[in-house]
Amino acid sequence: MEENNLLIFDSHAHYDDESFQEDRDSLLPYLKSKGIVGILNCGSTLQGTRDSYKLAEKYDFVYAAVGIHPEEAYELNEESLKEIRNMAENFKVKAIGEIGLDYYWEENPPKEVQKDAFKAQMKLAEELDLPVVIHDRDAHGDTLEIIKEFPKVKGVLHCFSGSAEFAMECVKLGYYIGFTGVVTFKNARKVIEAAEAVPIDRILVETDAPYMAPVPYRGKRNQSDFILHIIEKIADIKGRTPEEISGITIENTKRLLNI
Repeated sequence: MEENNLLIFDSHAHYDDESFQEDRDSLLPYLKSKGIVGILNCGSTLQGTRDSYKLAEKYDFVYAAVGIHPEEAYELNEESLKEIRNMAENFKVKAIGEIGLDYYWEENPPKEVQKDAFKAQMKLAEELDLPVVIHDRDAHGDTLEIIKEFPKVKGVLHCFSGSAEFAMECVKLGYYIGFTGVVTFKNARKVIEAAEAVPIDRILVETDAPYMAPVPYRGKRNQSDFILHIIEKIADIKGRTPEEISGITIENTKRLLNI
């Protein structure tokens, strides 16, 4: 386990995932004891959203984002949107997400279905005055177009995979950029360039647990205390200390989520 003296706010995780089924109830208290001051657990499916909501109710340092992932866009209908709206009224629900577009997998719902689900949830975020957690994979142009349709909505581009130019377009529109363990990978030049470009007050750190574990845990199940390695890498990129990056990213996350 990681020796960590830094405080960490994990701005994106999926502890509802079945890979945590065996040890979730011991792991989360352990993470709190290791300096994890907050976790935003993000829904993907409707069931995942319900489970995120329950985790936020159970643990004081866990917050929920509620929403339907683009891969599950068919799940969004009037009924599920109403359920998401009802959950979002709880004070532990801090964002609508994870929502967005994913054009990577051929078997995903058609682009128009994804766009409709994305826009419906952006509209909900606007109505509820909540930030959004955006998933964007191989869909930068359409993602930017839809973001621009909702100028009152702010949020984070999570697990950022675009160019430095795209990152700065999003920052200009009031968005934050979320960096995962990918920033520690040897072949991550593009992501490192984005981290160099994005102002320090717009950077969030995240696990996307159980995925995207940083080096030296690449390929293993990810967890929030591994963010130490992401913080160290960003500190290196920005010429700051890990302690400074820890403090700044906690402030950034709290500002975005209104905590």
